[in-house]
Amino acid sequence: MISHKAIAASNGMKTLLLIDANSIIHRSFHALPPLTGPAGEPTGALYGLSSVLLKLWREDRPEPTFREKEYAEYKAQRPVTPNELVPQLTEAHELFSAFGIKTFEMPGYEADDLIATLAAKFGGKDGVAAVILTGDLDTLQLVEDGKISVRAFKKGVSETMVYDEKAVRERYGLTPQQLVDYKALVGDPSDNIKGVPGVGPKTAAELLGRFGTLGNVYKNLANDPKLEKRLGPFERDAELAKKLVLLDRGAPLQIKDIEELKVGKESSAAKIYFKKLGFETLLKRLEVGVEVRVPRPENKEPAGPVSPTRREQNRRGQSPIFPVPKDGT
Repeated sequence: MISHKAIAASNGMKTLLLIDANSIIHRSFHALPPLTGPAGEPTGALYGLSSVLLKLWREDRPEPTFREKEYAEYKAQRPVTPNELVPQLTEAHELFSAFGIKTFEMPGYEADDLIATLAAKFGGKDGVAAVILTGDLDTLQLVEDGKISVRAFKKGVSETMVYDEKAVRERYGLTPQQLVDYKALVGDPSDNIKGVPGVGPKTAAELLGRFGTLGNVYKNLANDPKLEKRLGPFERDAELAKKLVLLDRGAPLQIKDIEELKVGKESSAAKIYFKKLGFETLLKRLEVGVEVRVPRPENKEPAGPVSPTRREQNRRGQSPIFPVPKDGT
């Protein structure tokens, strides 16, 4: 699932916010305690997602993807989705609808591909800056100053960092465009992509800093027998890994105008939705602008703004909280 929100930026540009909903839902599920709603239904992941969306408002498909068809072991190591999370993934559609946010799913494509398609289509055109909100860093390959940036979570759902080209270079020593080749060499354990055995982040960065691209690395192996012995046997593995990590920017989404993604300020549906799930503190925040905190597992409860109600926490022992991110984080 992926969601999109078009809002006006203070500098006169429009911002297209592309939300990787599945990654945020999973992140919220593992970061927050097991909350339940009035009917006993699990709501922890929805609470975290709602909190993120509320802040923003104020300022995976079952069909096999092309990657799974290409590489049967793609993401094969990932655990089965917890039973408590499955209904929340489905319910998230209603949550986005309550916020007036358009959602997309497409057989054969992952959320990152749909994000890449919309970012490439609208980013940097007609005064639009595309910002990707995500729980992982797979979309960093899309970063392009003046067109596309990535806002990724650093810790739980409370801290984020914005990646532009400079931030990508500071983290990896490479350009965003080189990150596809970088992952082709080091692999991606989270997606069960092998890469080249024995090549770690430091070696991959050095090779790409020296040769520029994966293709040039292999073209120059003949000039370095030691490197040829190490990398040569795995050229096809690297090529497959590159194909798997490269995001598809041409998904057939039927969106012609960014105005189709625009979100208004009406909050009545969100109020009804929060009442339905018993999110009383979020409802209060929506109505009067009070900054609230959401629960976390640690056994500390710092002093601060209003904490969630006992029904929202619904957990054993104390109910610690951590702050919703401040504007600009």
